[in-house]
Amino acid sequence: MPALILVVEDQRDISTMLRYNLEAAGYRVVTAMDGDEADELSRQTIPDLILLDWMLPGPSGIELCRRWRAREETKNVPIIMLTARGVEEEKVRGLKTGADDYVVKPFSVPELLARIEALLRRANPELEQGVLKAGDMELDTKNHRLYRAGKEITLAATEFRLLEFLMRHPGRVYSRTQLLDNIWGREIYVDERTVDVHIGRLRKVINRGKKTDPIRTVRGTGYAFDERFGAKKNQT
Repeated sequence: MPALILVVEDQRDISTMLRYNLEAAGYRVVTAMDGDEADELSRQTIPDLILLDWMLPGPSGIELCRRWRAREETKNVPIIMLTARGVEEEKVRGLKTGADDYVVKPFSVPELLARIEALLRRANPELEQGVLKAGDMELDTKNHRLYRAGKEITLAATEFRLLEFLMRHPGRVYSRTQLLDNIWGREIYVDERTVDVHIGRLRKVINRGKKTDPIRTVRGTGYAFDERFGAKKNQT
């Protein structure tokens, strides 16, 4: 599944340019024009990386950076700050607030794409090898294969994408709406109960033989891949 990038930029021409180039590079993109919209979007769908303008209507980029670093769901999401500020003290302030990188406008698009790729690799080293592992489960994302206890398990396309998404973010609890946005897409209307149906199908297939269920249901909230699943298995 392509990485999801949240672009927070109030200048429409720059936002459009970034969306065009990011989508051309194979990323999924959501955009926000002000701080409040960005904060709301980050709660609906947790991105894999954030491009964050410093000067914004509403909460500033610095304030948003503080909020996201304080929030459990977004504390490890890579953030690149985009700004016209070139003063060294301001760069240091942005980095100290929690930004991972800092790009001064006007910037080179190829350089920005290279920095994005590097940060995504650093944040998700499993992307390089294309294999996600937890406990006795191994998900080969490149060849679309799942193995559990050494045996291959066949999954439908939607269940595969759902499991991959949850395994890429162990411990994070996602609401049904967030899962719909990330798996089915924001442009498609699907009833929230559809998520429960596909989670049920996924569990039925991967837990045959009374195996430990790696998917955790958080009552009233949503679902998560149990971050303790691998640790439990490794201790045995």
